[in-house]
Amino acid sequence: MPAAHPPRQSETSGSALGWFSSEAGQGLLAVEEAAMLRVLASCPAAAWGWLGVDGAPAPEVGGRGLLLRRFGLGFHGAVRCRLPLPVASEALGAVLLQHALDDEVPIDPLLDECARVLAPGGTLWLAVLNPWSPYRLRWARTGLRARDPGVWQSALRRAGFASDTVSLQWLGPHWRVAHGEVGVGASDRLRAGVALTVNKRVHALIPPKPLRGLRWQAGTRSHLVRREPAIMDP
Repeated sequence: MPAAHPPRQSETSGSALGWFSSEAGQGLLAVEEAAMLRVLASCPAAAWGWLGVDGAPAPEVGGRGLLLRRFGLGFHGAVRCRLPLPVASEALGAVLLQHALDDEVPIDPLLDECARVLAPGGTLWLAVLNPWSPYRLRWARTGLRARDPGVWQSALRRAGFASDTVSLQWLGPHWRVAHGEVGVGASDRLRAGVALTVNKRVHALIPPKPLRGLRWQAGTRSHLVRREPAIMDP
């Protein structure tokens, strides 16, 4: 699919998401790039989608990706659209949602769409800001909104994702812009960003019809008979 084209500066200068184009925002995005490539490496043959923000480099993996950036209440890139996304249901093996919900936009409609377009067993990778990081002082008063990971986990459950498949990883700098890493230890929970990875439930197979009950009947010769009443000869 064609690569996304960034909008004119005048179109994004007033957006809270414009913070990601700043030096502080770039310090977080640089760490997330490698994390996204690992997700895409797990589904090499499937089409995938990336919904990100201006300032974030879109993944460059083959030509099977739909690249869209948040623009107001909609998206621009390969197409300009609002929800619902112009993607067939269950068409994507992975969706990368990179800070596209880190402002005041409602989160449930887009997560519902991610669940719709993902194939059963597909992966949603969701990168958000960490409200407990000292790095939050760098985006203070920009209009960005950082939500607790528990809020995101509840929203993913509402969208139909299996809560027992959610994994969290903290990534990015603690405070110094150029010192971003990833981890899952106690000290890592103060990093600037959180990545939640979750899989879409696989559709359950139709169970086989139950076998009709059989019972033993005593007689001169033991054999199995059905539960229906026996027909006796006159």
